[in-house]
Amino acid sequence: MRESQLIFNGELVAAAGLGLPLPNRGLAFGDGFFETLIFADGRLRYANLHLARMRQAAAALYLALPEALASAAALETTLAELAAANNLPAARLRLQLWRGGGGRYTPPTDAAEWLATVEAFVPDDAPVWQADFALETYSIHSPLSFCKGPQAWLYVRAAHERQRRGLDEIVLLDAAGHVAEAGAAAVFWLKNKVLYTPALGTGCVAGVRRAAVLRAARAAGVACHEGLFLPAELLAAEAVFTANVAAVRAVARVGGVNFTRSFAELAALRRVH
Repeated sequence: MRESQLIFNGELVAAAGLGLPLPNRGLAFGDGFFETLIFADGRLRYANLHLARMRQAAAALYLALPEALASAAALETTLAELAAANNLPAARLRLQLWRGGGGRYTPPTDAAEWLATVEAFVPDDAPVWQADFALETYSIHSPLSFCKGPQAWLYVRAAHERQRRGLDEIVLLDAAGHVAEAGAAAVFWLKNKVLYTPALGTGCVAGVRRAAVLRAARAAGVACHEGLFLPAELLAAEAVFTANVAAVRAVARVGGVNFTRSFAELAALRRVH
């Protein structure tokens, strides 16, 4: 069996031989962010949207993006190399960036170190059979809540609750009780031919698939409303679905409310890459 490969600071290396040097500010302070990306059909999906969020996250953290990741073309070339090195025509990739150097809270540099890892990508568009609202964790809006990583503990905590309650998905609210997002995806619903999704002010992640869904819906002439919505508004919808970089999934039930309507728009949104 071929040994898995990864990329550390631009160098393709065997996963088993990697040792991350210390000090590590990502480990010590969470001083960084990550992206989850999909490579399939010979291309990196949503490369421009990923790059835009990475640039925004780097600016918010006062980091400089490495050259190998600093353009959509470079990002795709770098991650395509990793997928090919692991003989994966369809790959789920994780790109982790953190500030180099040591120090305490005061940043010693704006240079980033980075690690790219990969696993096989297996699409899963199966329905979410049972979801419910989180009772123990709520989303928190911050200057970094739009990106992935700095507030990851929220989703770990929510996933623990989801698992303990035997749910297939969990929906986070913000501190004021507005719907924010699913545990690892954006949440959308349809009512009266209008598409609704929570605003970024709830603290939800600015997901690349969220942006792609909104762009595709608007291009198709569907009215879209981003805002602050109470759980009762979601529960009064005709159809609910989640969307992240890996999948768009219909939600069959939230709490005790069933959503049985099928809608053609869902199939179209799944094809938007």
